[in-house]
Amino acid sequence: MDYEQEESKYLLHTYKRNYVNFVDGNGAKLYDENGKEYIDFMAGIAVSSLGYKHPALVKAVSEAINGVHHISNLFYIDSQMKAAKKIQELCGMDIAVFFANSGAEANEGAIKVARKYGESRFEKKKYKIITIKNSFHGRTITTLKATAQDRFHDFFGPYPEGFFYAATIEEAMDMCDDETAAVMLEPIQAEGGVYAFEKSALVSLREFTKQKGILLMFDEIQSGVYRSGEFLASSVCGVYPDVFTLAKGLAGGVPIGAVCTTIKDIFNPGEHGSTFGGNPLSTKAAIAVLGVLEEEYKSKRLASIIAIFDKELTSLLVDYANLFEKTSGMGLLRGLKAKNDEIMQKVITNAFEEGVLVIKSAQSTVRFLPPLTITEDEVNDGFKRLRTALSRI
Repeated sequence: MDYEQEESKYLLHTYKRNYVNFVDGNGAKLYDENGKEYIDFMAGIAVSSLGYKHPALVKAVSEAINGVHHISNLFYIDSQMKAAKKIQELCGMDIAVFFANSGAEANEGAIKVARKYGESRFEKKKYKIITIKNSFHGRTITTLKATAQDRFHDFFGPYPEGFFYAATIEEAMDMCDDETAAVMLEPIQAEGGVYAFEKSALVSLREFTKQKGILLMFDEIQSGVYRSGEFLASSVCGVYPDVFTLAKGLAGGVPIGAVCTTIKDIFNPGEHGSTFGGNPLSTKAAIAVLGVLEEEYKSKRLASIIAIFDKELTSLLVDYANLFEKTSGMGLLRGLKAKNDEIMQKVITNAFEEGVLVIKSAQSTVRFLPPLTITEDEVNDGFKRLRTALSRI
């Protein structure tokens, strides 16, 4: 079957796809319809945090489907409360949580927190939100505008006002004035070259925003839920924001988003909501994922896998210095910066042909996002295949 031709009859053309048809998976491995095996070093773009067929996630989703998988938020949802409680415990902050369906929705919710804060807590309204160059915050109209990259702003205007862009954290602090409600950034810019901000810069920003009464909001859609090696990438630096957002890996592939804030009284009933957000299916999946990953973290197995992955990545940088310039990121959100876009694309294409899935990022960067439960054998197998791919460039 010609999948590209067939889907063009039914789907909007929004993705530049690779037309492989995956039909099965297990652990960090995927299998296409022809039985070819792939080591998954991208996890559905940081979503499949437990890989495929993890028994804890299978059990949680099966129980939800066989019980009550959805009820309205007009009723108490026990798993929603328990998932929020677990997030509060793991982040080490006194927060309240709102559950949505995606990262973009979570960031929309965070923006509403900032606007309500700026509207209701000061004599003079504060509405400005400053974001950082090379960011990515989502594809809704508002989160596109919050994204500080001009190429995302074509075609879809007019946009909501009040977003301002800084090239650096230092510039963001300089831009803050008496109308600034919040500074919003990703501790690791996953789409922006897998760039992790320096600890000192984040610490300075936290001190500055506290002093000025400005909210610090961290988009941890891709970096959160242990992908950095800690529950939050911000906690690697010992920085605690007023608002943070989660999504991608939180429920292992079941759609979910979360707005988490220390301003626990920010909303009144009716000021925000969601039909599907926080339903029993998604929150039971989240509880299962968080339980597994907490154990991976406490047992030090996650740290061990991160060390192994880092060693292999560094070895590639040394052995293929003709192709790559540096590594970036942290934990299992990593980048390998190629010397140009052509090399980056060849790496991704050749890796796919050898049975390894990786993905691009900005600045000619090959991005690595394996399941957090990946085994040492799967890591070694993936890098062995990757070396074969690189030898063909």
